[in-house]
Amino acid sequence: MKINKEEREILEILEKDARLTASDIGKMIGESEQLVQAMIKRLEEERILVHYTTLIDWSKVEDDERVTAMIDVKVTPKRGVGFHETAERIYRFKEVSSVYLMSGAYDLSVTVEGKSMNEVARFVSEKLSTLDEVVSTTTHFQLKKYKHDGKIFEEKQIDNRIVVSP
Repeated sequence: MKINKEEREILEILEKDARLTASDIGKMIGESEQLVQAMIKRLEEERILVHYTTLIDWSKVEDDERVTAMIDVKVTPKRGVGFHETAERIYRFKEVSSVYLMSGAYDLSVTVEGKSMNEVARFVSEKLSTLDEVVSTTTHFQLKKYKHDGKIFEEKQIDNRIVVSP
């Protein structure tokens, strides 16, 4: 779908801060609140604007034991549908938070969240690897998140100590 300059601006603004109101966005791009609301509605209906999200640093929340794994999946594509049908089967699992078709040695990149490494391992061995189209998997566990969706999780600390030299 072709979008106009104002719609592109709206998308870029919302990508940076989805909490802004139509009134605020209208002031930023020089359009009325009603026109901005209409453009946002159109972008939502066309599924260009898919979802509004919040980015949370769960590592700072006590007693939150989430484990995230990125799994490279080698797949045998099905005749007539390619990778689409397999990707759809995979993204329907509740443990899966994202699926991407990739270039390179593996076909799909699957992000999985669980309560423990064991839970993720069970998902891979009991659900993912049992699919007929899945040839192989490689699982990478996320140890620390530095940056996600363009946002840095920990700003560099400035060392304010006085340098002492002999």
